[in-house]
Amino acid sequence: MDWIAIFLAGVCECGWPLGLKLGHGERGTHWGWIAFAVVCIVASGALLLYAQLSIPMGTAYAAWTGIGAVGTFALGILVFKEPARLARFVSVGLIVAGILGLKLVA
Repeated sequence: MDWIAIFLAGVCECGWPLGLKLGHGERGTHWGWIAFAVVCIVASGALLLYAQLSIPMGTAYAAWTGIGAVGTFALGILVFKEPARLARFVSVGLIVAGILGLKLVA
C-alpha cells in the first residue's frame, strides 16, 4: 500500500503544475484550475506523508518527485505540444530507471 500511495502522490504531483499552467492564460485567471492545483498539492503531500511511514524518506521523496516529473513531462507533450525529442525521452527514461531501482532495493 505504501508504494501505491507514492504512485498516487506522484500522479497528484502532476496535477498541480497542470492546474497552474491552465489557471493563468490570456483571458486572465481561471480559479477552478487554481483550486484544482491546490487540491493536488494537498493530496500529493498527504499521500507522501502516509508513504513515509514505511518507506525511507529519501527513497519516498525521490520516487515521488520522479513520478511527478515523468508524468508532467508526458502531459507537456500530450496537452501542450512541447517538443518530443529523443534526448528528452532518453533523459526521462533515466528517471524511470532510477524510480524502478529505488523500488527494487526498498
